[in-house]
Amino acid sequence: METILTDRSVGISELKANPNVVIEHAAEGAIAVLNRNKPVAYLLTAERYEALMDRLEDYELGAIARERMNETGGVEVSLDDL
Repeated sequence: METILTDRSVGISELKANPNVVIEHAAEGAIAVLNRNKPVAYLLTAERYEALMDRLEDYELGAIARERMNETGGVEVSLDDL
């Protein structure tokens, strides 16, 4: 059995029958869309998706910064030169 990564789910047939209702409920948190009791998608609001993408970008930038902190051979620049 596959793991469902949210505490709320909806069958794909219910999503087809009442998409607006399901989307309204997604404001409360992600909803797993199930087909034959297996997750095939996760539904979340545009606002939550954008926040998730912002967090992912922050994480990736942080990883780049940590990687560059360990590099040697950088060029020293004074703040006055900037």
